[in-house]
Amino acid sequence: MNVLPYAIAVWLFLAGLYGVATSRNLIHLIVCLSVAQSSTYILLIAIGYRQGAGAPIFMYVPIGTPAVDPVVQALALTDVVVSAAMTALLLAVAVRIYKQTGTLDPQKLRPLRS
Repeated sequence: MNVLPYAIAVWLFLAGLYGVATSRNLIHLIVCLSVAQSSTYILLIAIGYRQGAGAPIFMYVPIGTPAVDPVVQALALTDVVVSAAMTALLLAVAVRIYKQTGTLDPQKLRPLRS
């Protein structure tokens, strides 16, 4: 079992998490959150990978040939789409915040009223 993809996924997650925790700009925070979420792509692909296995297209390969798990591939693709939608939504919110307040520094934003 190769641990390199898992180590890369953990490293990307920790780098993104550090960026989120230390960010002084909403755009930087969103990019760091996207980096942290990209670690899940690597993790999912590493979980579904099998040494010597082919693509799960059974029409063109003989029966009994090992194949990678197609469910994990579908989850990784869904994760990419969700990440793109989340990033677009957060960037739109950041633009709206900048238009309303004139700053992207989370420390300078006034707290929400209750």
